[in-house]
Amino acid sequence: MENKTNFSRRRFLSITALTVAAAEFGGFGLLKAETRNTDSSAPQNTPFSNRSFDTIKQVKTSLLDIGYAESGPANGQPVILLHGWPYDIHSYVEVSAILAKAGYRVIVPHLRGHGTTQFLSAQTFRNGQQAALATDIIELMDALKIDSAIIGGFDWGARTADIMAALWPERCKALVSVSGYLIGSQEANKKPLPPKAELSWWYQFYFSTERGRAGYEANRRDFNRLIWETASPKWKFSDAEFERSVPAFDNPDHVAIVIHNYRWRLALAEGEAKYDELEKKLAMAPPITVPTVTLEGDANGAPHPQPADYAIRFKGKYAHHTITGGIGHNLPQEAPKAFADAIIEAESFTK
Repeated sequence: MENKTNFSRRRFLSITALTVAAAEFGGFGLLKAETRNTDSSAPQNTPFSNRSFDTIKQVKTSLLDIGYAESGPANGQPVILLHGWPYDIHSYVEVSAILAKAGYRVIVPHLRGHGTTQFLSAQTFRNGQQAALATDIIELMDALKIDSAIIGGFDWGARTADIMAALWPERCKALVSVSGYLIGSQEANKKPLPPKAELSWWYQFYFSTERGRAGYEANRRDFNRLIWETASPKWKFSDAEFERSVPAFDNPDHVAIVIHNYRWRLALAEGEAKYDELEKKLAMAPPITVPTVTLEGDANGAPHPQPADYAIRFKGKYAHHTITGGIGHNLPQEAPKAFADAIIEAESFTK
């Protein structure tokens, strides 16, 4: 009986680790799900409108002074939108305008290491691990006295939103996640990928070296523009559109957070003990039970899992849409109406 139990446990952990690796690095075709292609009624690759947020507010949590934009009526349904790397809150400037007009209270925070979000103490460890970023947003909600919100995100923001939905479902009324289930684990990330898949993570390996850290410090503007171009190869963004986001990368903690994030994923840097219990739960690839809409662009040039591989992780009411028209990794900025429609759709699942 003991041998059977140990074998079953090893088999379960092996399957879990493989599934998490698929979510973190791209799908292996393990799981099946129906995918519905959706043409947004809005023009894709929306021309740059030079719109910006009028005011950036600040609110303090236990570790941070978080900068955030807020749009829409104060008594509207709260929506929190989370950007990725190397992007900033302007990924959502058009989405926010659409949702605010529809009556939502939209909050778009700068993640730690970006924009006007600052650490309160110089002694605080500049930690980029996944549980730390998710805890930041829970504390932001506490500071703003928001009990529950619709959470949306892409890239780092999608991972953060997924974690919030998985670990704190009572705080997440509904979820919109670009590229689906992105919760990862250090153990799963130890497993090597096929060479072509490894190649797509070149910057992760670059950041694992001191040369990479120094290179990003010295060249972050050119580096981030290269990522924009390769992650969204059909997105014809303007110089002004990119330059609008550049100040967010001048945050004094930006490089430290980015480097730690990618080194932590590969277990090349330690996290903090206070997040250990959360990371243990996340390593088991917990299901997401809140109503969810996942999105994918048809021209996403960044590493991402396949929708059929992650659909099984969403146990509540669920829909997936692939947005056509040359949409890349920064889906909210490239197809804002499609993203706003997904927020509205996800809320409709709660009724």
